[in-house]
Amino acid sequence: MKTYRKVLEEYVDNNQSFKTIASKLKVSSKTLRRKFSDIGLTEPKIVPCKCLIIMDTVYTRRGFGIMVFRDHYRKRNLYWKYVPHETNGEYISGIEYLEEQGWNILGIVCDGKRGILNSFGSIPVQLCQFHQIAIVTRYITRKPKLLPNIELKEIVSKLTTSTRDEFELLLFDWHERWEFFLKQKSKNPETHKIHYAHKRLRSAYRSLVSNLPYLFTYLKYPDLNMPNTSNSIEGKFSRIKTKLRNHTGLKLEKKKKILDYLLSK
Repeated sequence: MKTYRKVLEEYVDNNQSFKTIASKLKVSSKTLRRKFSDIGLTEPKIVPCKCLIIMDTVYTRRGFGIMVFRDHYRKRNLYWKYVPHETNGEYISGIEYLEEQGWNILGIVCDGKRGILNSFGSIPVQLCQFHQIAIVTRYITRKPKLLPNIELKEIVSKLTTSTRDEFELLLFDWHERWEFFLKQKSKNPETHKIHYAHKRLRSAYRSLVSNLPYLFTYLKYPDLNMPNTSNSIEGKFSRIKTKLRNHTGLKLEKKKKILDYLLSK
């Protein structure tokens, strides 16, 4: 089985076909495919200790996601699970599982899914600043036309290089200048209902205010060496997607085997 364990390395890392690998091993492709299904991963033992978790979920297809809990200090994935949907409950149970295994979680970096930021008791939580920028961008677009939208986009572009006091001052100064604009209302000509005229801009501002306590956690706890983004896990996801594109048409169980291999590295 040791020989066939190398099949994963050849197939996944070197993009070798089953036919080519079978030829090297002097077996039939049919035998190789059967052995491939039997290959098991021997995960290296990591003694639980202090860690800083970056967690996120990537989807390889609709209804099939991989939720990953990665230790920032060791650059290793400590735990992952396959989920149909990204839910707060799954994240919470993942953190609880790691704690049950003996991991001392000093901090968490995540994408700020609604309701998740205050779900971990006394553990410091950092909202990925790039995710916050993306949230605002979805509301006001990449190329806003109105002046208040343009100004807010400029303020948000300074998020990753500002302290909380600096960013808060810019944000609240913007709100003071555009408060009347934000309160403007209009009437729907069909339903005659009154609504805010700039709902998306209001939502963008409200998301910044609501998430402000979690946007600068990394500065509040400098000794933790906490990143302000989840870039390290996003980079891992990009590599995984690239590898999977090289092996299309796989059945789900074989795809999971490849994913387990890639995530265990």
